Amino acid sequence: MSLVKSKKNGLIPASSFLTDVLDLDRFFDNDSFFKGFKKVPFTNIREKDDRFEVELAAPGMDKQDFKVEIDNDILTVSAERKEEKSEEKEQYTRQEFSYSSFTRSFELPATVNAEAIQAAYKDGILKLTLPKKEEASVSNKKAIEIA
Repeated sequence: MSLVKSKKNGLIPASSFLTDVLDLDRFFDNDSFFKGFKKVPFTNIREKDDRFEVELAAPGMDKQDFKVEIDNDILTVSAERKEEKSEEKEQYTRQEFSYSSFTRSFELPATVNAEAIQAAYKDGILKLTLPKKEEASVSNKKAIEIA
């Protein structure tokens, strides 16, 4: 019978060579390494006959956290959320500060009516509706005969 050393809440057994050398359990328990990566929300973009629909997944935000701007045919969506949690105790060993932000930019096609863009935030999804200009909504579809 052999004994295998393990760590409480570890991802892999401590007898692994990599774990012993690199201490991977502590690496994954400490998320400070991952905080340096820029997070951007996943985005869906659909084109319909009369509009484009852009959906950004941004759960945990409030609608006042968002800023949507257009500058020189560039649509920019940004959000910033700050949160501070503290306990009213005599002594504490941990206090949490939370900060998250993102910025996404999209080049608008010439067919978009920038004056009529609408935005709504519901159930963690920011939905932008970008109506097309009237002349762009008319279908100029034509069948080409093959000789």
